[in-house]
Amino acid sequence: MKMQFLKGKYTHSCSKHGKSQIANRKYGWVKWIFPLAGLVSLIWFLIRVVPKPSRVLYPCQRVAFPLASGFIASLLGFGTSALAFRKAKLNFARQRYVVGLVCIVLSVMAVWIAMTVTAEKPVIAEPQPVNEPMGTAKGINPGRVVWVHDPDATDWEGPGNGHPWQAEHTNPERVREMISRSIRELIGAASDTDAWDKLIRHLNKARGKGDVGYKTGEKIVIKVNFVGFIFTHGGVNAETYKLDSTQDYMNTSPQMLVALVRQLVDTVGAKPADISICDSLAYFANEYYDIIHKEFPDVRCMDRGGKFGRVKMTESSVPLYWSCNPEGVKQDYVPASFAEAEYLINFANLKAHTGAGVTLCAKNHYGSLIRWPAEKGYFDLHKGGFAKQTGIYRNLVDLTGHSQLGGKTVLYLIDGLYCGIHPVDMEKGPRRWTSPPFNGDWTSSLLASQDPVAIDSVGFDFLHAEYEDSPRKFGVDDFLHEAALADNPPSGTFYDPDH
Repeated sequence: MKMQFLKGKYTHSCSKHGKSQIANRKYGWVKWIFPLAGLVSLIWFLIRVVPKPSRVLYPCQRVAFPLASGFIASLLGFGTSALAFRKAKLNFARQRYVVGLVCIVLSVMAVWIAMTVTAEKPVIAEPQPVNEPMGTAKGINPGRVVWVHDPDATDWEGPGNGHPWQAEHTNPERVREMISRSIRELIGAASDTDAWDKLIRHLNKARGKGDVGYKTGEKIVIKVNFVGFIFTHGGVNAETYKLDSTQDYMNTSPQMLVALVRQLVDTVGAKPADISICDSLAYFANEYYDIIHKEFPDVRCMDRGGKFGRVKMTESSVPLYWSCNPEGVKQDYVPASFAEAEYLINFANLKAHTGAGVTLCAKNHYGSLIRWPAEKGYFDLHKGGFAKQTGIYRNLVDLTGHSQLGGKTVLYLIDGLYCGIHPVDMEKGPRRWTSPPFNGDWTSSLLASQDPVAIDSVGFDFLHAEYEDSPRKFGVDDFLHEAALADNPPSGTFYDPDH
């Protein structure tokens, strides 16, 4: 009785054969998967690509297009086949056999064409073509980029669990070892002292100063990326220098900076007063300043405002010329601290960027001018810097190539402890990465190189592997091609920022 009750309630029997059709009812929805997926893919493709055709290159659209095109081909093919077969039956019934045979052939051909189109394997994500090496590699070990990954350097649960710049969430000792290891492995030296000596001598020889090491009294500038403190965003209160928002944003870590300054003081022999940490567009927030000032009170922390012990950045008399020769714009000048320094360390962040695609060492120099990149009256750096084209003039090449900027750079570093996308993550904070070896954790990384093109290329590769949108836009890596071939670039530009 129990079995009869269950059968009567949950199954349907064929009146002729008495066979259960429960399986047909249970799995009947499966036949709608492809049509539904195809329709959704078609709608998604049209919504995204029609307003902006360049999106057709995005990986998500490369997934959607085969499904959408297969859906349309199937709709047309099988629809045409059904219509032709119906016409064939009608003509055979009227004894019009020749016309009927033609309709049968058309029906079969329509099915064959539809199956041919939809049988192609969809391209899930077309791999980025590997670039052939271009240009001349720089450094003692030409083109070398060192990547140090230490998951134990970070221990933060995310927003609501303090902030990433606090010592309990970014381990100073682990970070100190990351800095030390990156410099030693970059040069292939047994000690930090030997590595720094070789770094400095290599730069001095390249600048025509001879085979000489660091001399006491020579000034060193560390160009950081403090976009989270930028004066236009309001993250830092201009009156108090307290962080009002963007507290978890991906700036150059204070633990990284303390570790680097410790190297310069204890290993290189620089006096703290001869070391400057600066970003011309930022207010040097108390939360970062206090950490650095506690360790090294004589280090010059430089910013836009110059309040509360900070030093205000000013222009020098050294001009920076844009090689596209813009007309009717104000002249740009290198900051005085850069012109007075003998050595520069470019300490950027590993971030994607919705406008430029990526923001690394080259773009870090947007904060090396005493004005907003798109400030009225000046040459607009955003317009050309965000252009989705190839083989065009790139202002990042002028910034990297200027004698007082790239020409004085002894070391390029990229802080990858916490990464994200600018500006969408200004308030959200960094993102954990899903790609291996991170696998859902913070990136906890540091990149180091003597070669500005090589380090930004590696940074680009990391970002391209993790994010499917901004770093994959057309032309994002064009500035690297222009910089690598600056003497004869694809754009034909004569790059001469010093004139």
